[in-house]
Amino acid sequence: MPECIRFYFDPVCPWSYQTSRWAHRLQELGVIELRWGLFSLELQNAGQEPEELATAHARSARALRTAVAVRRAAGPPGVGDLYRAIGRRVHEGGEPLDAPETVEAALADAGLEPGLCAEAWADGSTAEQVAAEHRQLRERTRSFGVPTIVLDGGEGPAIFGPVISEVPEDDEALELWAHVSWLARYENFAELKRDRMSPPALESVRQWEESNRVA
Repeated sequence: MPECIRFYFDPVCPWSYQTSRWAHRLQELGVIELRWGLFSLELQNAGQEPEELATAHARSARALRTAVAVRRAAGPPGVGDLYRAIGRRVHEGGEPLDAPETVEAALADAGLEPGLCAEAWADGSTAEQVAAEHRQLRERTRSFGVPTIVLDGGEGPAIFGPVISEVPEDDEALELWAHVSWLARYENFAELKRDRMSPPALESVRQWEESNRVA
């Protein structure tokens, strides 16, 4: 029987997108059942980052609020469909995350109503829901970033990561899940970390690197 997990994401993060692709594949292989939670790096880093970085994180607001509207209109699985479609357009295609046209096109890609983007932006309760989900995760698990995976359908132990550069082949994907889920349940474990060896081969990362070289 698949293990139910909740995957918290912020669509601005390319590393989270790569991990979500691995998680989608695990679901296709029948290993896990995915649920989706919303996390705002803008809220997490408020007052802790230079202004230009906080502005970059704010690019997620429209997509995150649209995810709330999608959940209300189409149910929880629609959130994963939207996130996958946004990731393909933003991280693989290089489209701007904060543009309404990008989110609307991603909705259409996912078989959802494009008008949900405008509806979400006009409804202040969508922003409140994003903030509430973010705070709930942080207060219960002391989580600090994405990707964060929470076992037992979102009620169990949480773990940050895994942060991966590329999506592994199926055998490695399954082995990675076995280790990650074991560590998440091992209460004596706190942290295991090394520097990121290479960035994801994504267009969004290439654009970011190019903009920083120009700057």
